[in-house]
Amino acid sequence: MKTIDSLGELRGKRVLVRSDFNVPLDGTTITDDGRIQAALPTLRRLVDAGARVVVTAHLGRPKGEPNPDFSLAPVAARLGELLGQDVALAADVTGPSAQEKVAALADGQVALLENVRFDARETSKVDAEREELAGELAALADAFVSDGFGVVHRKQASVYDVAKVLPAAAGDLVLKEVESLSRATTDPQRPYAVVLGGSKVSDKLGVIENLLTKADRLLIGGGMVFTFLAAQGHPVGTSLLEADQVDTVKGYLARAAESGVEIVLPTDIVAADSFAADAPHRTVPADQIPDGTMGLDIGPASGALFAARLADAKTIVWNGPMGVFEFDAFAAGTRAVAQGIVDATAAGAFSIVGGGDSAAAVRVLGFDEAGFSHISTGGGASLELLEGKELPGLAVLAD
Repeated sequence: MKTIDSLGELRGKRVLVRSDFNVPLDGTTITDDGRIQAALPTLRRLVDAGARVVVTAHLGRPKGEPNPDFSLAPVAARLGELLGQDVALAADVTGPSAQEKVAALADGQVALLENVRFDARETSKVDAEREELAGELAALADAFVSDGFGVVHRKQASVYDVAKVLPAAAGDLVLKEVESLSRATTDPQRPYAVVLGGSKVSDKLGVIENLLTKADRLLIGGGMVFTFLAAQGHPVGTSLLEADQVDTVKGYLARAAESGVEIVLPTDIVAADSFAADAPHRTVPADQIPDGTMGLDIGPASGALFAARLADAKTIVWNGPMGVFEFDAFAAGTRAVAQGIVDATAAGAFSIVGGGDSAAAVRVLGFDEAGFSHISTGGGASLELLEGKELPGLAVLAD
């Protein structure tokens, strides 16, 4: 991929940067600024080079029209704090306010355009509509840097189309993400263990399909595990279950057995009477979940089992929590897996936390991010790379 160095001298040039600032908010308060922190190295590099930096990003799902609930104003304030300079926020995406803020930039200054998804053309399936918005974005800049790894799997105006109009390069974050994930997809050191969690098997079908030919071990937890347990004929009570995927999972179990890939499932489950932080709960055998109860975490024996199966791994990828870690009562399984990965990393493993809820869990549960080799900023993008897919936002940056 083309790098920032390929863009030549940047002093005085307007550089459009696509960042991923889709951060969680409580009202107007950012509850996890991890994605803003991850964007800083590229932005500081451009600022130090004297570029006039124009950042475009999205937040939430505003459905193609302005919505104050999804304004990037909190992001502009936090970014300014971290950069140590005022970050001007345009009131629109490419309109008069955006043009005014960009025109007022001096060398080394930063402006943030309002939420790009306030414009329906950003995510349009019609090429001409996306290209029109890309043209308007390109008119604000002399070069483009793609640094929003969390969106490079999307064929969107500010990710894909604008890179075809302006001199374009991958930012430092995107390069780091691709390099790290490539270590898990191209000749990984073995044993190669993958921990999959989260709510749905269907979200990870392509990943499981691909990993059955590459990984040595798949450790399955989270809501998706109940489809695996059901495929083995076990009762799952009222736990999350994708009944239409049971036959698919049976096929995975059979293929794993044939190919020698170890699938590690929980031996015990924390079952609750309802989905609530204070719901009555108890630990039960994984194959004996009582009627009327739902599994909300893997049990303590399973946490110890998973950690043991990670201890000798040389490559580890983790995508998806083991339970409802946001509730203290159901966070122990995710904590045990995270600690197991930290311990394996300290012993020499290369570990990747695959973005999304897994990255949030690391921070919520108080782990030092330095204990993991790489924490991805893009859940969906990292999954698609693990599936072996070509990502449009990366392909368009090819040399």
